[in-house]
Amino acid sequence: MAINHRFFLIYRMINMGQRGSRTPDRRVHTKQQPAQRPGVRLRRRRRTSPADLRSVHFPSGSPTPAIEISEKLISFTFYLVQLFSYLPSSFLLVRAPEGFSLWCGPPFNNGQPAVKLEKVICTNAKFSEDGSRLMVMKSDSTVSIYDCSSSKEIRSFAVPNMSAATMSPCGTYLQTFQRPSTPQEKNVILWKTETGAPVYQHFQKNMTKTTWPSVQFSSDEAIACRLATNEIQFFDARDFSKEIIYRVRIPGIAAVELSKAPGSHVAAFIPESKGIPASVQIFACGENSMSQPVARRSFFRCSTVQLSWNRGSTGLLVLVQADVDKTNQSYFGESKMNYLTTNGTHEGLVPLSKEGPVHDVQWSYSGSEFAVVYGFLCLAGFGNLPGDMAFWDYKEKKQLGTTRAEWSVTSEWSPDGCYFMTATTAPRLQVDNGIKIFHPNGSLYFKTMFDKLYQADWKPESPDRFGEIAELAQSIDSLKVGETKQQGQGSKSSVAPNKATSANPPTQKPAAYRPPHAKTAAAIQTKLFGGSSTEEMSKNAAKNKKKREKQREKKAAEAATAANNGA
Repeated sequence: MAINHRFFLIYRMINMGQRGSRTPDRRVHTKQQPAQRPGVRLRRRRRTSPADLRSVHFPSGSPTPAIEISEKLISFTFYLVQLFSYLPSSFLLVRAPEGFSLWCGPPFNNGQPAVKLEKVICTNAKFSEDGSRLMVMKSDSTVSIYDCSSSKEIRSFAVPNMSAATMSPCGTYLQTFQRPSTPQEKNVILWKTETGAPVYQHFQKNMTKTTWPSVQFSSDEAIACRLATNEIQFFDARDFSKEIIYRVRIPGIAAVELSKAPGSHVAAFIPESKGIPASVQIFACGENSMSQPVARRSFFRCSTVQLSWNRGSTGLLVLVQADVDKTNQSYFGESKMNYLTTNGTHEGLVPLSKEGPVHDVQWSYSGSEFAVVYGFLCLAGFGNLPGDMAFWDYKEKKQLGTTRAEWSVTSEWSPDGCYFMTATTAPRLQVDNGIKIFHPNGSLYFKTMFDKLYQADWKPESPDRFGEIAELAQSIDSLKVGETKQQGQGSKSSVAPNKATSANPPTQKPAAYRPPHAKTAAAIQTKLFGGSSTEEMSKNAAKNKKKREKQREKKAAEAATAANNGA
């Protein structure tokens, strides 16, 4: 995290202030006080007061200027020292053929990540939604649960003929799906991870993308529900021994999505049937409030839907997709984006500026905004595409930088938003497997390659845990830390780069030829990734332009001469 760098710099200043501001280079060490480099680790010494930090000298071979620190910065420094123990740490899960490892996240010491957990042989691994637990599938019949704070295995489950497994958001429950041998066999089992005991079981014929996980939880694990034939069944997620506490009947229901934070509403999808259009309905969770939907949207030409709740459970995005586009505009079918609110204020299409398929949609963490990628023209992307990336400051609405990550398969922001990771993984791509981590300005921070890489994920953390730290960092950046100098001395380093810049202006390479039909694409790409949208003229065009300018100058001179002669 960026805040770690700021804290480290401030902490070095504190350590050196403790050693004395008058003679920082004269350090006398006895047997009771072994030698130690300043600023490396905390040591129990006398308490430093703000007065000790008003003038701090850095040790060096020659006299160095003092740093004047304001009282405001000192108070922030001591507050950061107290807050540092509560900072959430970032971790990376990296899985290769020899197993998975847990790396300590950036910033790295000496440019390389420290390993928190050595390689453990497995076939799959996944964090719980809150990052407190790690589920590891070690074989077709064994699942282990690890505690992420201690990196120790807390429970192992032996489940024969297991096809899939997943954890509840807080890691309280493990849900497994077994291939059924008889219709009477209850092949979906919910296990308590702390005790290893099964708490709920039911039969499910098959497993699809819309029906797994079979039991859905809210983010706080207060409510759980499952899709059954023509109904949604609800449970008390804290006590499954109560069985079904209430249900809502919806004939023909094919998919369900429970809102996460909080689990106050549930969305149900009913496909087309006998001339009746498909529909998505929203119900409020509660035994006495589910008789009628609070919102509803109907549509024809619908094969599948993608339901996405926002944080706060106030809005639902419904991506409706049809396998065949009857307008013959797209080979990939037809897609429409719908938006519904739980208070009934909006139920309709999301207006998009042009026609084309919807490729992706994502809610912001605040839940008040969402982004949509759509259209027939693809400017950039991963996989077989070039991998061009542009980083933007959303609040300031300005571009921070651009870069390229070729052959990337996955991409993900770190929980604190200070780093962006891309990974090239197998089996999608069998060569050039590796991990790249970028700063938000597009500069490459870390890169490592693998013979074969299967997975690379950040350990989840709630962004709320970084809010106070970010505010403190902005406050510290706004403070002025001045450097005291003797009169007559100036900074030469600040002048040299300006001279070098003016003496050696950057040379511009001629732009590649673009056909006329690509002008619109170039303009859009320029808007997203920066640069100049004006095309450089060819040699003939530049030559003709010079001729026209000379002709205008000649005519102007002749007109001036005629005017003088007439006078």
